[in-house]
Amino acid sequence: MHDKTLITGSCGMIGTYIRGGIRTTRESLDVTDLQQTRHVCAVHQPDVIIHLAAETDLNRCEADPAHAHRVNALGTYNIALVARELGAKLVYVSTSGVFDGSKSDRYTESDIPNPQNHYGHSKYLGELAVAGMLTDYLIVRVSWVFGGGPAKDTKFVGKILKQLQTPSITVVDDKRGSPTYGKDAVAAIESLILSGRRGLYHIGNQGAATRLAIATEIVALTNSSAQVIASASSAFQSSYKTGTNESMYSIPIMRRWEEALSEYVSYEWQQEMRAT
Repeated sequence: MHDKTLITGSCGMIGTYIRGGIRTTRESLDVTDLQQTRHVCAVHQPDVIIHLAAETDLNRCEADPAHAHRVNALGTYNIALVARELGAKLVYVSTSGVFDGSKSDRYTESDIPNPQNHYGHSKYLGELAVAGMLTDYLIVRVSWVFGGGPAKDTKFVGKILKQLQTPSITVVDDKRGSPTYGKDAVAAIESLILSGRRGLYHIGNQGAATRLAIATEIVALTNSSAQVIASASSAFQSSYKTGTNESMYSIPIMRRWEEALSEYVSYEWQQEMRAT
Protein backbone atom coordinates (compact mmCIF):
# COMPACT_ATOMS: atom_id res chain seq x y z
CA MET A 1 0.00 0.00 0.00
CA HIS A 2 1.22 3.51 -0.68
CA ASP A 3 2.01 6.03 2.03
CA LYS A 4 -1.39 7.79 1.91
CA THR A 5 -3.40 4.63 2.64
CA LEU A 6 -4.73 4.40 6.20
CA ILE A 7 -5.60 0.98 7.59
CA THR A 8 -7.88 0.47 10.59
CA GLY A 9 -7.56 -2.80 12.50
CA SER A 10 -4.17 -3.41 10.90
CA CYS A 11 -3.12 -6.15 13.33
CA GLY A 12 -5.90 -8.60 12.50
CA MET A 13 -6.04 -11.72 10.34
CA ILE A 14 -6.22 -9.70 7.11
CA GLY A 15 -4.41 -6.53 8.14
CA THR A 16 -1.27 -8.41 9.09
CA TYR A 17 -0.60 -9.04 5.37
CA ILE A 18 -0.79 -5.39 4.33
CA ARG A 19 2.62 -3.89 3.73
CA GLY A 20 3.15 -0.15 4.06
CA GLY A 21 0.52 2.50 4.62
CA ILE A 22 -0.56 4.19 7.84
CA ARG A 23 -1.25 1.34 10.23
CA THR A 24 -3.65 1.95 13.12
CA THR A 25 -4.88 -0.31 15.91
CA ARG A 26 -7.69 -0.13 18.43
CA GLU A 27 -5.33 1.74 20.76
CA SER A 28 -4.34 4.40 18.22
CA LEU A 29 -7.72 4.75 16.50
CA ASP A 30 -11.02 3.92 18.18
CA VAL A 31 -13.46 4.02 15.27
CA THR A 32 -16.43 4.33 17.64
CA ASP A 33 -15.09 7.75 18.70
CA LEU A 34 -15.96 10.19 15.91
CA GLN A 35 -13.83 13.00 17.32
CA GLN A 36 -10.74 10.79 17.52
CA THR A 37 -11.43 9.32 14.07
CA ARG A 38 -11.62 12.80 12.58
CA HIS A 39 -8.44 13.87 14.37
CA VAL A 40 -6.35 10.87 13.31
CA CYS A 41 -7.49 11.11 9.70
CA ALA A 42 -6.96 14.88 9.64
CA VAL A 43 -3.36 14.38 10.79
CA HIS A 44 -2.59 11.77 8.11
CA GLN A 45 -4.85 13.04 5.27
CA PRO A 46 -5.26 9.61 3.62
CA ASP A 47 -6.60 9.31 0.09
CA VAL A 48 -7.55 5.65 0.69
CA ILE A 49 -8.91 4.13 3.91
CA ILE A 50 -9.03 0.35 4.30
CA HIS A 51 -11.48 -0.31 7.12
CA LEU A 52 -10.74 -3.65 8.79
CA ALA A 53 -11.49 -2.78 12.43
CA ALA A 54 -14.43 -4.90 13.55
CA GLU A 55 -15.83 -7.09 16.30
CA THR A 56 -15.73 -10.56 14.75
CA ASP A 57 -16.25 -12.66 17.87
CA LEU A 58 -19.69 -14.08 17.08
CA ASN A 59 -20.41 -15.19 20.64
CA ARG A 60 -19.57 -11.75 22.02
CA CYS A 61 -21.75 -10.12 19.36
CA GLU A 62 -24.70 -12.24 20.46
CA ALA A 63 -24.04 -11.68 24.16
CA ASP A 64 -23.58 -7.92 23.70
CA PRO A 65 -25.47 -6.71 20.61
CA ALA A 66 -24.96 -3.06 21.58
CA HIS A 67 -21.20 -3.59 21.43
CA ALA A 68 -21.44 -5.32 18.04
CA HIS A 69 -23.46 -2.49 16.56
CA ARG A 70 -21.30 0.19 18.15
CA VAL A 71 -18.12 -1.23 16.60
CA ASN A 72 -19.38 -2.67 13.32
CA ALA A 73 -22.20 -0.28 12.42
CA LEU A 74 -21.47 3.00 14.20
CA GLY A 75 -17.70 2.59 13.76
CA THR A 76 -18.14 2.07 10.03
CA TYR A 77 -20.52 5.04 9.81
CA ASN A 78 -17.86 7.21 11.47
CA ILE A 79 -15.18 6.03 9.03
CA ALA A 80 -17.51 6.59 6.05
CA LEU A 81 -18.36 10.09 7.29
CA VAL A 82 -14.69 11.03 7.62
CA ALA A 83 -13.86 9.47 4.24
CA ARG A 84 -16.54 11.67 2.69
CA GLU A 85 -15.22 14.76 4.43
CA LEU A 86 -11.68 14.05 3.20
CA GLY A 87 -12.66 12.87 -0.28
CA ALA A 88 -10.91 9.55 0.40
CA LYS A 89 -11.74 6.21 -1.19
CA LEU A 90 -13.08 3.76 1.40
CA VAL A 91 -12.57 0.00 1.31
CA TYR A 92 -14.88 -1.77 3.76
CA VAL A 93 -14.31 -5.45 4.43
CA SER A 94 -17.64 -7.12 5.16
CA THR A 95 -18.77 -10.72 5.46
CA SER A 96 -20.74 -13.54 3.89
CA GLY A 97 -22.56 -13.51 7.22
CA VAL A 98 -24.94 -10.90 5.79
CA PHE A 99 -26.74 -13.82 4.10
CA ASP A 100 -29.05 -16.36 5.73
CA GLY A 101 -27.33 -19.41 4.21
CA SER A 102 -30.51 -20.86 2.73
CA LYS A 103 -29.40 -20.64 -0.91
CA SER A 104 -28.21 -23.94 -2.36
CA ASP A 105 -25.86 -22.32 -4.87
CA ARG A 106 -23.09 -19.78 -4.30
CA TYR A 107 -24.00 -16.23 -3.29
CA THR A 108 -23.48 -13.39 -5.76
CA GLU A 109 -23.37 -9.63 -5.35
CA SER A 110 -26.97 -9.36 -6.58
CA ASP A 111 -28.38 -11.57 -3.79
CA ILE A 112 -30.37 -9.77 -1.11
CA PRO A 113 -28.82 -9.94 2.39
CA ASN A 114 -30.79 -11.46 5.22
CA PRO A 115 -28.48 -11.69 8.26
CA GLN A 116 -29.41 -14.16 10.99
CA ASN A 117 -27.34 -12.89 13.91
CA HIS A 118 -26.17 -9.64 15.48
CA TYR A 119 -22.77 -9.88 13.84
CA GLY A 120 -24.31 -10.13 10.38
CA HIS A 121 -26.81 -7.36 11.13
CA SER A 122 -24.12 -5.01 12.38
CA LYS A 123 -21.84 -5.64 9.39
CA TYR A 124 -24.73 -5.15 6.96
CA LEU A 125 -25.61 -1.84 8.60
CA GLY A 126 -21.99 -0.87 7.98
CA GLU A 127 -22.45 -1.73 4.31
CA LEU A 128 -25.56 0.44 4.10
CA ALA A 129 -23.69 3.37 5.66
CA VAL A 130 -20.82 3.09 3.18
CA ALA A 131 -23.01 2.68 0.09
CA GLY A 132 -25.40 5.40 1.25
CA MET A 133 -22.76 8.03 2.00
CA LEU A 134 -20.07 7.52 -0.63
CA THR A 135 -19.59 7.08 -4.36
CA ASP A 136 -15.91 6.11 -4.34
CA TYR A 137 -16.00 2.96 -2.24
CA LEU A 138 -15.37 -0.77 -2.29
CA ILE A 139 -17.42 -3.13 -0.15
CA VAL A 140 -15.55 -6.43 -0.14
CA ARG A 141 -17.30 -9.45 1.36
CA VAL A 142 -15.11 -12.30 2.55
CA SER A 143 -15.95 -15.74 3.90
CA TRP A 144 -14.30 -18.14 6.36
CA VAL A 145 -11.05 -16.20 6.67
CA PHE A 146 -7.85 -17.85 7.86
CA GLY A 147 -4.48 -16.22 8.39
CA GLY A 148 -2.13 -14.57 10.84
CA GLY A 149 -0.43 -17.73 12.03
CA PRO A 150 -0.60 -19.25 15.53
CA ALA A 151 -0.65 -15.88 17.31
CA LYS A 152 -3.66 -14.43 15.48
CA ASP A 153 -5.69 -17.22 13.91
CA THR A 154 -8.48 -17.78 16.43
CA LYS A 155 -10.97 -18.95 13.82
CA PHE A 156 -11.74 -22.41 12.47
CA VAL A 157 -8.47 -23.24 10.70
CA GLY A 158 -6.38 -22.08 13.66
CA LYS A 159 -8.52 -24.10 16.07
CA ILE A 160 -8.12 -27.27 14.01
CA LEU A 161 -4.35 -26.80 13.74
CA LYS A 162 -4.15 -26.54 17.51
CA GLN A 163 -6.02 -29.84 17.98
CA LEU A 164 -3.84 -32.02 15.77
CA GLN A 165 -2.24 -33.81 18.72
CA THR A 166 -5.60 -34.99 20.04
CA PRO A 167 -6.91 -38.47 19.12
CA SER A 168 -9.99 -37.11 17.36
CA ILE A 169 -11.43 -33.83 16.11
CA THR A 170 -15.19 -33.43 15.78
CA VAL A 171 -16.26 -31.10 12.98
CA VAL A 172 -19.63 -30.11 11.52
CA ASP A 173 -20.35 -31.39 8.03
CA ASP A 174 -23.55 -29.49 7.24
CA LYS A 175 -22.10 -26.01 6.64
CA ARG A 176 -20.44 -24.92 3.44
CA GLY A 177 -18.36 -21.84 2.64
CA SER A 178 -15.53 -20.34 0.64
CA PRO A 179 -12.28 -20.46 2.65
CA THR A 180 -10.29 -17.24 2.23
CA TYR A 181 -6.58 -16.79 2.97
CA GLY A 182 -6.00 -13.33 4.43
CA LYS A 183 -2.87 -12.92 2.31
CA ASP A 184 -4.81 -13.57 -0.91
CA ALA A 185 -7.63 -11.28 0.20
CA VAL A 186 -5.13 -8.42 0.57
CA ALA A 187 -3.75 -9.08 -2.93
CA ALA A 188 -7.29 -9.01 -4.35
CA ILE A 189 -8.12 -5.78 -2.50
CA GLU A 190 -4.92 -4.15 -3.79
CA SER A 191 -5.84 -5.22 -7.33
CA LEU A 192 -9.32 -3.71 -7.02
CA ILE A 193 -7.91 -0.42 -5.71
CA LEU A 194 -5.21 -0.15 -8.38
CA SER A 195 -7.70 -0.85 -11.16
CA GLY A 196 -10.00 1.90 -9.90
CA ARG A 197 -12.90 -0.41 -9.18
CA ARG A 198 -15.91 0.76 -7.18
CA GLY A 199 -18.91 -1.00 -5.67
CA LEU A 200 -19.57 -4.41 -4.12
CA TYR A 201 -17.39 -7.48 -4.63
CA HIS A 202 -17.26 -11.02 -3.26
CA ILE A 203 -13.71 -12.29 -2.89
CA GLY A 204 -12.42 -15.63 -1.69
CA ASN A 205 -10.24 -18.48 -2.77
CA GLN A 206 -11.69 -20.57 -5.56
CA GLY A 207 -13.92 -23.46 -4.66
CA ALA A 208 -16.16 -24.20 -1.70
CA ALA A 209 -15.89 -26.70 1.12
CA THR A 210 -17.56 -27.98 4.24
CA ARG A 211 -15.87 -27.54 7.60
CA LEU A 212 -15.31 -31.30 7.53
CA ALA A 213 -13.45 -31.10 4.21
CA ILE A 214 -11.21 -28.31 5.48
CA ALA A 215 -10.33 -30.20 8.66
CA THR A 216 -9.64 -33.36 6.66
CA GLU A 217 -7.34 -31.40 4.35
CA ILE A 218 -5.44 -29.97 7.33
CA VAL A 219 -4.93 -33.43 8.82
CA ALA A 220 -3.59 -34.67 5.48
CA LEU A 221 -1.27 -31.67 5.02
CA THR A 222 0.26 -32.15 8.47
CA ASN A 223 0.37 -35.96 8.45
CA SER A 224 -1.55 -35.91 11.70
CA SER A 225 -2.92 -39.13 13.14
CA ALA A 226 -6.00 -37.36 14.50
CA GLN A 227 -9.29 -38.84 13.37
CA VAL A 228 -11.77 -36.33 11.92
CA ILE A 229 -15.32 -37.13 13.02
CA ALA A 230 -18.34 -35.64 11.24
CA SER A 231 -21.15 -34.12 13.26
CA ALA A 232 -24.27 -32.05 12.67
CA SER A 233 -24.06 -28.42 13.75
CA SER A 234 -27.02 -29.02 16.07
CA ALA A 235 -24.67 -31.05 18.27
CA PHE A 236 -22.67 -27.93 19.09
CA GLN A 237 -24.02 -25.41 21.54
CA SER A 238 -23.88 -21.89 20.12
CA SER A 239 -25.39 -18.56 21.07
CA TYR A 240 -25.67 -17.40 17.46
CA LYS A 241 -27.53 -18.63 14.40
CA THR A 242 -25.91 -19.02 10.98
CA GLY A 243 -27.00 -20.50 7.70
CA THR A 244 -25.74 -23.66 6.06
CA ASN A 245 -24.18 -22.12 2.95
CA GLU A 246 -21.83 -19.13 2.82
CA SER A 247 -20.18 -20.10 -0.46
CA MET A 248 -18.90 -17.21 -2.59
CA TYR A 249 -16.57 -17.40 -5.56
CA SER A 250 -13.95 -14.75 -6.09
CA ILE A 251 -13.73 -11.63 -8.22
CA PRO A 252 -10.99 -11.22 -9.32
CA ILE A 253 -10.14 -14.91 -9.68
CA MET A 254 -8.01 -16.24 -6.84
CA ARG A 255 -6.24 -19.59 -6.48
CA ARG A 256 -7.91 -22.70 -5.09
CA TRP A 257 -8.46 -22.81 -1.35
CA GLU A 258 -6.51 -26.07 -1.06
CA GLU A 259 -3.38 -24.44 -2.52
CA ALA A 260 -3.74 -21.40 -0.29
CA LEU A 261 -4.28 -23.55 2.80
CA SER A 262 -1.23 -25.65 1.96
CA GLU A 263 0.99 -22.56 1.77
CA TYR A 264 -0.46 -21.18 4.99
CA VAL A 265 0.10 -24.38 6.96
CA SER A 266 3.55 -25.05 5.49
CA TYR A 267 5.01 -21.61 6.04
CA GLU A 268 3.11 -19.82 8.78
CA TRP A 269 2.59 -22.82 11.08
CA GLN A 270 5.95 -24.46 10.43
CA GLN A 271 7.48 -23.58 13.78
CA GLU A 272 4.31 -24.51 15.66
CA MET A 273 4.22 -27.89 13.93
CA ARG A 274 7.85 -28.60 14.83
CA ALA A 275 7.18 -27.74 18.48
CA THR A 276 4.41 -30.33 18.67
